[in-house]
Amino acid sequence: MKQTKNCSNIEGIRQEIDKIDRQIIAAFGKRFEYVKAAAKFKTNETSVKAPERVQSMLQQRRLWAEEQGLNPDVIEKLYQDLINYFMNEELKHWQSKS
Repeated sequence: MKQTKNCSNIEGIRQEIDKIDRQIIAAFGKRFEYVKAAAKFKTNETSVKAPERVQSMLQQRRLWAEEQGLNPDVIEKLYQDLINYFMNEELKHWQSKS
């Protein structure tokens, strides 16, 4: 991956952004594999939803966002949407195994 200072035109910048987005999406796919694997350790719907875990995760992601100079509200919203989607998928996966 090029450093931003080494990009000489908009096309080069867009290519690098596309590469990063592809890596992010691949990481989401890997994350989902772990979410599905976690379902086998959960015994009920409450353990799937794990509200305390969700809150601690969101707080940690906010801190990570701030460390990177990002808006923590935006990152929290992104992760809330991601968690809701993965949680619904995990519930489906968990219910299909019960």
